Amino acid sequence: MFYTIKELVEQADSRFDGNIAELMIETEIELTGRSREEILYIMSRNLEVMKASVVNGLTESKSISGLTGGDAVKMDQYLKSGKTLSDKTVLTAVRNAMAVNELNTKMGLVCATPTAGSAGCLPAVLSTAIDKLHLSEKEQVDFLFTAGAFGLVIGNNASISGAEGGCQAEVGSASAMGAAALVKAAGGTAFEASQAVAFVIKNLLGLICDPVAGLVEVPCVKRNALGASFALVAADMALAGISSQIPVDEVIDAMYQVGASLPTAFRETAEGGLAATPTGRRLSQEIFGH
Repeated sequence: MFYTIKELVEQADSRFDGNIAELMIETEIELTGRSREEILYIMSRNLEVMKASVVNGLTESKSISGLTGGDAVKMDQYLKSGKTLSDKTVLTAVRNAMAVNELNTKMGLVCATPTAGSAGCLPAVLSTAIDKLHLSEKEQVDFLFTAGAFGLVIGNNASISGAEGGCQAEVGSASAMGAAALVKAAGGTAFEASQAVAFVIKNLLGLICDPVAGLVEVPCVKRNALGASFALVAADMALAGISSQIPVDEVIDAMYQVGASLPTAFRETAEGGLAATPTGRRLSQEIFGH
């Protein structure tokens, strides 16, 4: 069992030749008592749901509230226009993240990674990696176990809940998990994966959770899109050999401290930030009548 990112990297290197996925599988066996076969089956099922959510979310239909829907299709059309400023890989991840979160707003089936509100980041990064790196089915499952290992440490030492730590704890964690898994999928080391985590989290420190009308829609869908793009950039920085001056475990500790210090209005209560703007309050009134 590992309790810090430092321990995660050390154990992966010393026991599994840097294979974080294998370390996480062993940890799951230890924590749950399930067999390896059962654990692999469950993760394979998660993988199926994630990939399906990217496809099923790419529609023009609106959410139940009417606040969101159709933006993933707009990004898809923009990508096909050939006029994009950003790299196709990055914008594909952006599109896919929005597709998953828009599906969530329509009560579709998504895999909460680590929460439903941040469920778009990891499938978006994974689907991009599948196309870019031509990952096999086993490599795709390993991607998820690797992401889960880093998410386990973040969840235990900080938070993955917007109500506890703001959106830095939700989209921040999801983006960091995706960045780390992407580094390993691209052939990076366990240490490089840990640096990608540091890059994402320290650049999303202080991100508040301010859902308009209390619904996981605005600004959540677009934050997942930007979170996915953060993951790709952070992974490239780590693979380039860039490292964080602040150790990743200290970055995670800082996220916990920042989250604990956020006023209640900025922790999923819909009492501050974008939710408290005149337009945010008007939309809440139109949806709920109060």
